[in-house]
Parts: sequence; structure tokens; C-alpha cells
Amino acid sequence: MTEQRLLVKREGEFTYPIVFYGDFASLSQEVNNLQNQGKRLCIVTDSHVAPFYLENVKHELEKTGREIYSYVLPAGEENKNLEEIQGIYEFLIKNHFDRKDLLAALGGGVVGDMTGFAAATYLRGIDFIQIPTTLLAQVDSSIGGKTGVDFKQYKNMVGAFHQPRLVYMNVSTLKTLPDTEFACGMGEVIKHGLIRSREYSYWLNEHREAILKREEDACREMILQSCVIKKTVVENDPTEKGERAVLNMGHTVGHAVEKLKNFTMAHGQCVAVGCMASAYISRERELISQEEYLEVSRQLQSFGLPLYVAGLSTEAILEATKSDKKMEKGQIKFVLMEKPGRAVVDTSVTDQELSGAIESIRLENQEVQQENE
Repeated sequence: MTEQRLLVKREGEFTYPIVFYGDFASLSQEVNNLQNQGKRLCIVTDSHVAPFYLENVKHELEKTGREIYSYVLPAGEENKNLEEIQGIYEFLIKNHFDRKDLLAALGGGVVGDMTGFAAATYLRGIDFIQIPTTLLAQVDSSIGGKTGVDFKQYKNMVGAFHQPRLVYMNVSTLKTLPDTEFACGMGEVIKHGLIRSREYSYWLNEHREAILKREEDACREMILQSCVIKKTVVENDPTEKGERAVLNMGHTVGHAVEKLKNFTMAHGQCVAVGCMASAYISRERELISQEEYLEVSRQLQSFGLPLYVAGLSTEAILEATKSDKKMEKGQIKFVLMEKPGRAVVDTSVTDQELSGAIESIRLENQEVQQENE
């Protein structure tokens, strides 16, 4: 696969590259291009990813002439907490990492968020790079500089904006992803089409078979187009004061479901269910038609994503949305579809509207409806 790259503005004239390859063979050269003068580099990964890629990545990075260290976190959202961050700090301190040294996040969104947060706060900030190995991380969490950890049962409540110096995409890592993990990434991919490009949504439908087979060319183009959408939104609003909030489509209800299910339901699955809640309100407000609402549901289903959640009450989900960090003056900043391919942030969604949307995504309600038909 030929190399491709995008440049994302950090601040002022500074940019960082997102580069696309089919292996790790160019990683050392890309790191050397950063002109970072540090002597040490620590790869932070987790217990799921390490057996697949750690030794390969370590071998490539040794070509930079740096001292290469590695730190392996326990895998899973339940370990995305301040206690595990303290472990990273202690490792860096004991190995004498200074402000010129570098961290590398090798893994999915949890590893990227935690490594980025550690980099943002260790010695008041050191450089880091992202090496995302999941579709979810490649199209979403590795781009834009949002880092953080969960606090107790509250998702991403502690964090910082800290942009990476480099995002290195090895598209071939998708071949080792379990089907559920791949589908979870598709939740964010589909969301990008819903918020900013109906043409991209159509493209996904047309290339569905190749994407599900994980054909490299199709996946590369899909990731590239998702990155273009996200980078454009992020550049317009780097610290989420306005437009960037549209990237949270599906996340208000999705995070509530994720928390109430105690993270047994994957993030991308929760986002998919949340997108259906958003589409429901958009339809009820006549922003989109019934057929356009059904288009959203069909596309999510066609890529293996759920439309409903079981075992949670409307009241519990509604209450959990009140703890979402995306509140403004006591009002939820909800993302609605203004039209297919165009989302907007709305602060006028009422509890009654939200309750109706939650009712529409409860599996129990669907079962009762089917019995009555």
C-alpha cells in the first residue's frame, strides 16, 4: 500500500501528520522526522495488543537510536482509571524520563486516551504519538487530542486536551480484530457520514462487502475519509467550544447505556444505539423523514451494530444522561440530524423528547410492539 498523509493543525502554524501504511516498516523514519530530541521512548500498550504487535513495534523503534521501554496496561475499559495512570507515572519516573522524551500509544482507544493523558500531565506535558490498532481508534480517538480516564462510573470525566505529534496508521492491524471490535469501529465511521457527509454514507453502503471482508484498499479509503471529516471538525474547534460537539452524536445516550451496562456493552455498540435515539428525535421534529430514519437503522444493522438495548429502564437511562459531561447550564447539548449528512448541536431537547427516544431503543418495547402486531 502506498503511503498517504493528512496534516492536522495543532495550534497556530503547528501541524501533526496522520500517515497511512500497510505495516510498521516506516515507523522509525516517521518518528525521526518529528525532530524530537529525547533519548528515551516508552511504548504504552495493553495485555491484548502486546502479544500481537509490541515486539515488532519495539524492533522498528530501536532503529531511531533511542532507548526503548515498554509498559503494559491491563486491557479493558474497567482499567481506564487514575490508579493505572499512576503506574505509568511511576514507571516513567523510575526510568528517568524527562520533558524531551516521548510516549507511544500502541493499541485501541483506551490505551490512546490513557497514554495521552499521562503525556499531558507528566512533568506538565511531554510529547506522544498515536499508533492505533483498532478501527475505533483509527477513525476516532487517536485524532483530535482529547485524552482522559474514567472516574468511578463516570466516563472520561478527568482529562486534558493534548495533541499527538504523529498518528501512524497501520491498516493491516484490522485483520487481527475480532468481528465485534471491528463492528464497534463502524459505529463511529457511520456516525461521521450522519453528521457531515451523506455521500460518505452512500459510499459505505456501496463498499459494504469489501469493508466487511477487510480488504485493505477499501478500509484504507474508509479510514482516510473518516479522518478527513474528523480533522476538519477538530481544526474548526480544537477545544470543543462549538462545532466539535457534533462529533458527540450518539454519545449522550450511548455513554449512559455504557455506564449502566457496566461496560459490558462495547462503546461502538452504545454509540450506535445512541445514534438511533438521536435519529428518532430528528424524525419526531420532522428534520428527517421516516424513510431517512429507516436508512440510519438499516445501515447500522448492515454493519453488525445493535439498534436496541435490553435490561435498562427509561428512567435509569434518562437519569444517567444528566451526569454526562456535555451539559451546559444544566441542559444537555444533544446532537440532532438537521438533515441527512448534516448534524447540529441542540440545547432545547426536553426530558419528554429524550424519554421518547429512549423508549424507542429499549428492546423490551420492541418485543411488546411485535407481540401486539
